[in-house]
Amino acid sequence: MPAPFPHCCSLQINNTCVPGGREKIGKEKGWGGAKMAKFTLKAENFCSFLPQTTSTTVGKAFAFRDKSVGGSYFQLSPARPSSLKFRVLCGIREKEGVKKEGETVPAVAPSHQGVNGVRVGEAEQGGGEVGFDWNWPPWKNLPPRYKLIGTTSLAFVICNMDKVNLSVAIIPMSNQFGWSSSTAGLVQSSFFWGYALSQLPGGWLAKRFGGRKVLELGVLTWSCATALVPLLAGFMPGLVFSRILVGIGEGVSPSAATDLIARTIPLQERSRAVAFVFGGLSVGSVTGLLLAPALIQHYGWESVFYLFGLFGLAWFIGFQTMVEQEASYTAEPAANVISSCSSPMTPSLFHLLFLKYKDVPWKAIFKSPAVWAMIYAHFCGSWGHYNCLSWLPTYFSEALNLNLTEAAWVSILPPLASVFVTNLAAQLADKLISSGVETTTVRKFCQTVGFLAPALCMIPSAVDLGLHPWQVVGILTAGLALSSFSLSGLYCTHQDISPEYASILLGITSTTGAVPGIVGVALTGYLLDTTHSWTISLFAPSIFFYLTGTIVWLVFASSKPQNFSS
Repeated sequence: MPAPFPHCCSLQINNTCVPGGREKIGKEKGWGGAKMAKFTLKAENFCSFLPQTTSTTVGKAFAFRDKSVGGSYFQLSPARPSSLKFRVLCGIREKEGVKKEGETVPAVAPSHQGVNGVRVGEAEQGGGEVGFDWNWPPWKNLPPRYKLIGTTSLAFVICNMDKVNLSVAIIPMSNQFGWSSSTAGLVQSSFFWGYALSQLPGGWLAKRFGGRKVLELGVLTWSCATALVPLLAGFMPGLVFSRILVGIGEGVSPSAATDLIARTIPLQERSRAVAFVFGGLSVGSVTGLLLAPALIQHYGWESVFYLFGLFGLAWFIGFQTMVEQEASYTAEPAANVISSCSSPMTPSLFHLLFLKYKDVPWKAIFKSPAVWAMIYAHFCGSWGHYNCLSWLPTYFSEALNLNLTEAAWVSILPPLASVFVTNLAAQLADKLISSGVETTTVRKFCQTVGFLAPALCMIPSAVDLGLHPWQVVGILTAGLALSSFSLSGLYCTHQDISPEYASILLGITSTTGAVPGIVGVALTGYLLDTTHSWTISLFAPSIFFYLTGTIVWLVFASSKPQNFSS
């Protein structure tokens, strides 16, 4: 390895512009021809000569060649991993061939794609300065709204990992603690108690303080509560309380994400944004169902909760680095509320928040038929989704005689297929809207597919047709995957109707949508204990709600903007 020399070094190269040889900057011919000059390289990082005869890169260091210097090489090693900068001071007195101060010219050599461009500027004593910036990480130059949507989607990945972990761990936990199906259903449904309680407050908090802050608090809450599950598993009230806390943390997240999307994403991109964010739920289900069986088999069921909780805490810490950078995208800041409480003569913060809560046009919202259509559709969709999410691993294990690992792997198929269907539906919906199709028509079409497909595909499981278990798995996978069309139907309608109150609307519909998690999951366990029939306990109720939800949606749903404040 060549020995680096310190920062004070300089390298003089006559009649050439490093690193790309005789590159032309400026007018048509730039610095080529007669206007060549002496350049001085002042190393702001470590610089070393390489004896090789071909250009190379070592780690994050760049080596450049210039044939006019006898084939010599020099290597630049950045002092910071994410920043590679050096200056080339030019003694050219004639400025006509140099671009204006601060302008960027193309990369110096096509073979060095890691260097984004050249900045030409004034240097001391009439010289010019050329700086090379190596942009890292790759998403550094993405528009802020895309980075915000990306991190929100990642939070939703972790969200469903912490939701599905219990659906796999419940099998060894039930064996260890001697739980019946009714008790297991009670434990799983406790999550939805907190989920239901936090929906409406979460929507209002997102509108009041911005989705970013609410999302941060939600991730921190559910991650800490997830890590506490193994410590409280032997004490039923404590276990139920920890799962309620997980539900509260995850319950505020959809409203927070809806607020972010409504305030930052234009209508033409909204279906894709919603699909990308909420599609993280399917990715989380796949990831959780992939990791959980292996972790349980090698390290015990407790490891699932410890590791998944750690993922959420890591996200929370990493997200703090984006707060200052993305501050301009915070939804409605509460600075005016906080400042108004600085005087001892003003009302308390709680009282002011209550007044703002009363300012929401509740009466106008609940008078809208479209809102009631969203409420019932959310309830119907959640009945099928939450019951399948909670009970399919057990169904595959008991009804199809698969072991724990096989049941978990098979349970991956529906959310895995949903990842692809979600993107397909989003692209289709946005394309239809951009081509002039009425938004209401697009939302009704997508939601109808999202309801009818799973209803039809559950019929072979509800009625014993003598199919092979893998045929049943394939049909259920197709139906549940197509239910992801709802993300371009119902879940976009909140923003379509009222971007201002989108988080409030989602809070309202999600509150009723959480009821199936409380009642349906526990009821499924009870019916399974009493009837020993998967048709009566799981499939028949889901089919009923899917069909009635379709009818109500087609009749009353609308995406026309509504001014509730008036």
